[in-house]
Amino acid sequence: MNNKEKIKTRPPRRQGPMGGPGGGIAPAEKSKDFKKAMVNLINYCKPFLPVIIIAIILASASSICAIIGPDYLSDITDEITKGLVGTMDLNKIKSIALFLVVIYALSLVLGYAQGFIMVTVTNKFTKKMRKDISEKINKLPLRYFDRHSYGDILSRVTNDVDTIGQTLNNSIGTLVSAVTLFLGSLFMMFITNWVMAFTAVGTTIIGFVLMIIILSKSQKYFTYQQEELGNINGHIEEIYSGHNVVKAYNGVESSNKKFDEINNRLFENVRKSQFLSGLMHPIMSFIGNFGYVAVCVVGALLTLNGYISFGVIVAFMIYIRLFTNPLMQIAQATTQLQSTAAASERVFEFLEEEEMKDESDKTKKLDVNNVKGNIEFQNVKFSYDGEKEIIKGFSASAKLGQKIAIVGPTGAGKTTLINLLMKFYEINGGDIKIDGVSTKDLTRENIHDLFIMVLQDTWLFSGTIKENIIYNKENVTDEQVVQACKTVGLDHFIRSLPKGYDTMLSDADNLSAGQKQLMTIARGMIKDAPFLILDEATSSVDTRTEELVQKAMDKLTEGRTSFIIAHRLSTIKNADLILVVKDGNIIEQGNHEELIEKNGFYAELYNSQFETIEG
Repeated sequence: MNNKEKIKTRPPRRQGPMGGPGGGIAPAEKSKDFKKAMVNLINYCKPFLPVIIIAIILASASSICAIIGPDYLSDITDEITKGLVGTMDLNKIKSIALFLVVIYALSLVLGYAQGFIMVTVTNKFTKKMRKDISEKINKLPLRYFDRHSYGDILSRVTNDVDTIGQTLNNSIGTLVSAVTLFLGSLFMMFITNWVMAFTAVGTTIIGFVLMIIILSKSQKYFTYQQEELGNINGHIEEIYSGHNVVKAYNGVESSNKKFDEINNRLFENVRKSQFLSGLMHPIMSFIGNFGYVAVCVVGALLTLNGYISFGVIVAFMIYIRLFTNPLMQIAQATTQLQSTAAASERVFEFLEEEEMKDESDKTKKLDVNNVKGNIEFQNVKFSYDGEKEIIKGFSASAKLGQKIAIVGPTGAGKTTLINLLMKFYEINGGDIKIDGVSTKDLTRENIHDLFIMVLQDTWLFSGTIKENIIYNKENVTDEQVVQACKTVGLDHFIRSLPKGYDTMLSDADNLSAGQKQLMTIARGMIKDAPFLILDEATSSVDTRTEELVQKAMDKLTEGRTSFIIAHRLSTIKNADLILVVKDGNIIEQGNHEELIEKNGFYAELYNSQFETIEG
């Protein structure tokens, strides 16, 4: 995303069936293909695999050093035992002790190096994943955002990516070390004494079976946990952005009730997943302690019969710890991998969403400075779901410098027409031509360069007033910014602020809706483009401010082909052409005087503004 896009997110307008997709947000589908998620994760890690392999080798080497130790501890114990009944070889004991210090120190250094590498790889991995998600957001069609809450999308960028990153950092090294210790200690036990080895292995089989059973039961709860986390983030974001409406309509109790429902589901899934995964440690601790007892009893019997020395028992006491602890670590790492599988599903589900059509093959381009300013709608048809048509054969023409007003009842399809013109949605039938060139042959970026848009929903990002007005426009002088603000009547207000045009805007600023709208209008005036779209641009300002804005708009429309959507019909009386839209069709067209004389639907809409209701 653009570096300046520190967006203050807010839900899009939920319109009726004609004006856009209405009726809320559809829940995310619950996928259960964990294997696919892990395969995707491994494929995604390919650029980092060489470094990860080095970390794995270091982790294995560190574990091997730890495995060698008990065998030498057995030797040093036997030497000390001999000294109790005879002469103690101190030189041999010193050399063994020095060797143990070296290999344990080497194990420490290798383990630290592995941890450092994995932390570095994890940070780069999560950075890449967030970057890919950010780029993906810009490639998704608007219909995706119509179906998903912003909170759920943000949860995938934050919570899910963090979960994956933490697992890579903590689990891979732990898992490799644990497996190496497990197999290495198993090998060393069998070459030391097979009877003691079978005793140690037999005591851990029970724990291993219980671990597999618990893991199979707990996986689904980790998936539900991630999904409910996304749901609760979506609900909080939605309620926060509409806090004033919630308060005004006494919807606090209702919103709290819904929050409690989601929160309780999240609590239950977290409780169950953590309860089941929490059983791992106490079970494996019990198995480990039971193994100590078994080894001591069997070892004592073998020692009394002269089959093994006392040092072998000491070695096996350490091997039991090296053998059982990895099982706990494997269980813990596997638990984390379950959370990662759930998080990976959500992240890769997002990354695999269908993108807007690739337009790299489109070679036609309209130069902003050479556009004549003609637009033609030719029998345009559109449907959001592919079944119910919203726009039904819409046809109209706009000439250079004309002001085209689009009016009609709520849900008639006015904003949908603008979205189709801007290529936010692809039309299902017909064509839209700019200077005789079909928008199907032009890239979205080229079309967007041709239009100035001033929308009903104001949008300001965290930055200075000047940065907000210039937004994404290069080589703009301070004089141009000041002139634009003077034109819309905003200059005096800005100069009254402590730092003037360099005043920082943030969530804490108490700007009125009208002031925010004036800033977005000034932003539109900075952009020099041949076409202008005003979508309810004066709906948030008072009557006096509306007069100032209307004058600014009249100046802004000079020499431009303008499309104006307005509910206040008094603001479009001077439009060159008024298109009256109802149920996706043009039912009337003409200028204000002509439509009033017809005494049809437009006249009814217009006169209804001046009717007074008594009683």
